[in-house]
Amino acid sequence: MNRGIPALIACIAALSLAAGCGSSTSSNGSSATTTVTSSTSSSGGLKSNTTPKYAEPSPSSPVQSGVVQVAYRNIAIAPDTLKVKVGSTIKWTNYDSVEHNVTSKGGPENFASKNFDEGKTFEVKVTKPGIIHYLCTIHPTSMNGTIEVVK
Repeated sequence: MNRGIPALIACIAALSLAAGCGSSTSSNGSSATTTVTSSTSSSGGLKSNTTPKYAEPSPSSPVQSGVVQVAYRNIAIAPDTLKVKVGSTIKWTNYDSVEHNVTSKGGPENFASKNFDEGKTFEVKVTKPGIIHYLCTIHPTSMNGTIEVVK
């Protein structure tokens, strides 16, 4: 049997998978990217690594305070990186017609929202300095962000 055609189909599938993954870009030019690799498993199927790669705020990013808005729009986060003062409140608003959530993945603050619909919000007051990585567990490859909390 000719093995060239199945191999070609597998390559096309892998390229299609990689092309479909996105990243969110903030207005300050930083972006959250996703590492996508594929390999053939022992059963012959493709496996992909969709571990988020979190962007970091630029050293020149302005430090925000008070209530800082984050938009969930088009299955992306804007802005995906923030630098805020201790005591600030981060407020995520879902502008998409699908559910999202907010879950921290390390840092001085631990939080997890329930899934929330279009027009709904989730808020967290940050009380300790450090780096907080977070994501939407429903769409982790395109919806992940970083908050740098400073004194």
